[in-house]
Amino acid sequence: MVQELKAKYKLVHLLEATGLARSVYYYQCKALRKPDNYADVKVLIKSLFHEHKGRYGYRRVASALRSAGTLINHKAVQRLMVELNLKSKVRPKRYKSYRGEVGTTAPNLLERNFKVSKPNHKWVTDVTEFKVKGQKVYLSPILDLFNQEVISYEVRKSAHLPLVTDMINNALKTLKDHEKPVIHSDQGWQYRMKTTQNIIRKAGLKQSMSRKGNCLDNAVAENFFGILKTEMYHREEFKDADELIDCIKEYIHYYNNKRIKLKLKGLSPIEYRNQALLAA
Repeated sequence: MVQELKAKYKLVHLLEATGLARSVYYYQCKALRKPDNYADVKVLIKSLFHEHKGRYGYRRVASALRSAGTLINHKAVQRLMVELNLKSKVRPKRYKSYRGEVGTTAPNLLERNFKVSKPNHKWVTDVTEFKVKGQKVYLSPILDLFNQEVISYEVRKSAHLPLVTDMINNALKTLKDHEKPVIHSDQGWQYRMKTTQNIIRKAGLKQSMSRKGNCLDNAVAENFFGILKTEMYHREEFKDADELIDCIKEYIHYYNNKRIKLKLKGLSPIEYRNQALLAA
């Protein structure tokens, strides 16, 4: 009631200052008394936004609302999120593991063809770096291009070779005998080492590498790092490297199992894979 009176008082002064018709004043009074048709939707939007820790923009919020049975246009969600002052997080820069002509490169077999019709046909991998309290943390994941699921990963305080080789060995354990995916990376030194290349060759996989200095050749891995750093790292406070490592592990579990992707029909990567396997 107090707020309504204050609003009326402001309108009276506005009318006096601008010379607007009295009908405008009564129209505005009527608008103030009009119920908010989106009140319930706003509650759901706020709940979804905070449940996902500000990681969902208006398109994902709209998709999640539709999945839950609330039919609403994404533009309406965008407008309501602006009204509620809910803004999703923004994207960053990347870590480079290229160290010149070390080891042997592989041809670019992927050639930016990121489309895949079945799981474990094409994998992409890369290494990214985090900094916290003067310490560094390195993340090395393998993603399946079929659903962009993180198949395997290692996160450590050192970028030494086992960061990559242990990740690859763990990923190989998830494959069936007939599955021999192409594994694509940039020309980082870890992928050019004989140890890494022998592991890949002995498993019957084909190794592929981006062209030198061309990050678009490994855009899916780059995009994943952008999402992860935007949603759980930038603007966040961590007491030390160990806490950051725990948060990265928690995020990857969330990303695989819960975070919906619009390109996957509003499903999480694992939900999409399970649905595809059931339909096969």
